[in-house]
Amino acid sequence: MSDLLITLYPWTKSLHIVSVISWMAGLLYLPRLFVYHCAWAAGSDTSEQFKVMERRLLRYIMNPAMIATYLFGAMLVFTPGVIDWSQGWFHAKLALVVGLTVAHHVFAARYKEFAADRNSRPARYYRVANEVPTLAMIGIVVMVVVRPF
Repeated sequence: MSDLLITLYPWTKSLHIVSVISWMAGLLYLPRLFVYHCAWAAGSDTSEQFKVMERRLLRYIMNPAMIATYLFGAMLVFTPGVIDWSQGWFHAKLALVVGLTVAHHVFAARYKEFAADRNSRPARYYRVANEVPTLAMIGIVVMVVVRPF
């Protein structure tokens, strides 16, 4: 199995990066949709259109991309020689990935509120929430590229 993972390493890494990019696109776009959705009355044609857009983004892009990110990331972790568990950067990266996962699930809960016409949060809440994935992404990239500790 180790030999197979080593052989597949370039493909696994490539697919992990593509998955992360797709997941991040959704994590950055969904709260922006929520900001715009707040401007429309529940039940309006535009509000209903936002519900469709949000549902499709979450179900067809974000959820599969998150699963693929975890799958290819796990394959990388189990590839011999890729991770040195004694280095702190990897643990910090994992903590930030957990943070992205929490944000994903919070956004999914907010989607359900919009879908049921029960959103009670202002657009400003979603503008601030939009920054969480951005900050986590910056931290992850720094951990992986710079490996500061």
